[in-house]
Amino acid sequence: MWFEILPGLAIMGMCLAIPGVSTAYIHKFTNGGKEKRVARLCCQWYLMERDRPVSGVNRYYECRGLENID
Repeated sequence: MWFEILPGLAIMGMCLAIPGVSTAYIHKFTNGGKEKRVARLCCQWYLMERDRPVSGVNRYYECRGLENID
């Protein structure tokens, strides 16, 4: 019957979902609790580079607030 394909479909779906979910958790663990920002466009890259000196520690993923702006 048609429902015999459901276990195989569920296993295949889990195998496809595990790498994406685990990558997000690995990025959160290695980047101080925040997910990794991805710059796919030029304007996104410029925004990440803008945030680098604002952080005060030269890392775009550590935001310290507006008190670090000179």
